[in-house]
Formats: sequence, C-alpha cells, structure tokens
Amino acid sequence: MVNSHLRLQVIVFTLVTASFTNIYITQPVLPILQYEFRADPLLVSFTVSAVILGIALANLPFGYLADKLSVQPIILTGGLLVALGGLICALTPDLWVLITARFLQGLFIPALTTCLAAYLAKTLPLERLNVVMGSYVSATVLGGLGGRLLGGWIHPPLHWRYAFLSAASFILLATVLAWQGLPRTRTAPARTAGDMIGFVELLRSWPLVALYGCAAGSFAIFSSIFNYLPFRLQEPLFGFSTELTTLVYLVYVVGIFMGPVSGRLSNRFGGGVTLVVGSIVLGISLTLTLAPAIAAVIAGLVGICSGFFAIHAAAVGSLNRKCSQGQGRANALYVLFYYVGGWLGITGSGLAYQWGGWNYVIYLALVLLAIPLSAGVAEVRARGRRMAAAM
Repeated sequence: MVNSHLRLQVIVFTLVTASFTNIYITQPVLPILQYEFRADPLLVSFTVSAVILGIALANLPFGYLADKLSVQPIILTGGLLVALGGLICALTPDLWVLITARFLQGLFIPALTTCLAAYLAKTLPLERLNVVMGSYVSATVLGGLGGRLLGGWIHPPLHWRYAFLSAASFILLATVLAWQGLPRTRTAPARTAGDMIGFVELLRSWPLVALYGCAAGSFAIFSSIFNYLPFRLQEPLFGFSTELTTLVYLVYVVGIFMGPVSGRLSNRFGGGVTLVVGSIVLGISLTLTLAPAIAAVIAGLVGICSGFFAIHAAAVGSLNRKCSQGQGRANALYVLFYYVGGWLGITGSGLAYQWGGWNYVIYLALVLLAIPLSAGVAEVRARGRRMAAAM
C-alpha cells in the first residue's frame, strides 16, 4: 500500500511539473523576443498569455470529459499534442506562428492537469486528498520555475528554442509514465450520481463563486508581476542581464513549501484565515517592489510568492472540501477562472506598463487584491456562523 501511494505521488508530481514547465518558457526571455521579432512588450507577452488563454478555454470541456471518460487516454492525447506544440515553437521563425503554437499547447494542458485533479478528487479519501493537492500545487511551482530556468538560464537565452525541445521531451516522458502507472478506476465516472451536477448549478453556489473569484484575482496579480519582471529588472535602474533576471525567479521555490504549509494551516485555522493572511502578505510585498533597491524588490518577490501560493492552496483545498460531487466540473471552473484571471491580468498589466511603467502594474495589482481578501473574509464569517450554530 505504501509503495502504491508513493508511486501515485511520483506520477502526479512528474506529470504536473512537466505540464507547467511548458507554460512559462518564454517569460524570462521576453526582452530577447522583443528584439528578435521587432515587437513591443505587449505583443511578445502573448507568448505567455496565449497559453493561459488556451488553458482557460479548454478547462470546461476537459472537466466535462473527466467526469465521463477514463483519464488515461485523455492524458495520452494531451501529452502528445503539447509536445507537438513545443516542437513547432522550436522551429518557427514567425512570431504569430509561435503564439499560435503556444495557444495549442494551452488548449491541451488541461487534459493533463484538470483531468488529473478530478481523478484524484474522485479516487482518494478526503484526508489524503488535502495532502496530495498540496503536493500538486507544489508541482505547479516546480514546473513553473523549471520552465523559466529552461528558457533563460539552463539553455543560453539566445538559444531559447532548445528549451522547447527539452520541455517536449519531458512532457512525453511524464505522459508515458502516467499512461502506464495511474490505477484504472473500477467503474466509469460517467455513471456515478454525483457527476450529474452541472456547471450552472455550481455557479449558483455563492461560496464556490467566491473561491472562483479568488482564483481569478490572485492569479491576475501573480502572473502580471512575474510576466513584466524581466522588463523591470532590465531597466537602467537595475540593469540585470537575462541570466541574472532568470535567477531571480528562484524566489518561486517558496511556493513548493507554501502548498503543504497552507494545507495544514487551513486544516487548523480554516481556509478563510489562510486566505486573509495570504492577501495581507501579498499586499505588503507588492508595495516593497516599488522601492528603488534590489534587496527590497527581492524581499517583495519572496513575499508575493508566499502570499499567492498560500491563497491558491487554501482556495483549492476549500473548493474540494465543499464539493462532494461533480469534482471534475468544479475543478474545471476553478481553473477556468484562474487562467482567465491570469490572461486578463497580463493583458491589462501590459497596457498599464505601457502607460506608466512598473508603478502602474503594482497599482492595478493592489486594486485586484480586494478580490481574494473579500473571499477570505467571507470564508471566515461563514466558518464563524457554522461554529456558532454547532454550539
């Protein structure tokens, strides 16, 4: 039993890490893409936001399929097409083909991530689910960091195309591992009564909608900060090289620890408290990045990672605790809001950066912070009412 649990953890961690490695490859080399393709910052940022938009659009269909079909063939198809998109990215000399191939990757990443989350929610007991979902979030962190390091440090920045080949090889390996190693479910998911709950029904639940909004608002902030960070650090004030800028992304490692820690804090104090504390930490950290000192910026980035991943893990955990049925659709909606928020955040912050530079990006982020903060306050109040009613 222990060996089977460990094997499942390895499969989940590998597949999620490989999937997220493909999302952020171009982020640290955006200034290089700007120069190579003779484009403005907003246009080259589409090489990141196109992936995010594809993920957002595909999550509901794959969430539906996760409740109807076996997960293994979905994962196999998704892994092959994500790898194909990476190969196109590595070979194309055209920016719009690159953006289109990135969108293709985004469309099929949910076949690996959303479907896997739904599979875990339906096959694991609740006490193990919180721990595994914490590890799942940690794998998203490692994958996000790995993709950035591939694009801007492991491979020389001017050879960013090689990063796509490495990521494609990794996703193929992880896909085969999941295809062969994930235990088959005994019954078809489509036949369980709980899966009959629909998207509209889920959206009528205000507690769930608040968590979906929390996902959108917090990721809009986080994706914007790290998407325009290379432009900030390569301004004359700091003058960082691409390699040095990429190393700054190592602050992302904080999220590997914050996933499980947030899960334990939520179990002890409630998800609402974790959301509120994470929002406060995030707000303070955002203001630190406005300082004209690199030490303050690094400290701010560490705090941003801590606050964001605390919010994200707490929201995911709260969502799955609230859902006793229709987990595939519920998780698909969460990730839909999450990535729509990221896409809107990157696009809106791109305009803000063009209008007023880094300061405007931070001002917009502070406004968006009201969304996860209000969701946390609502969770705290709801928990208080439940405790009062139980006394």
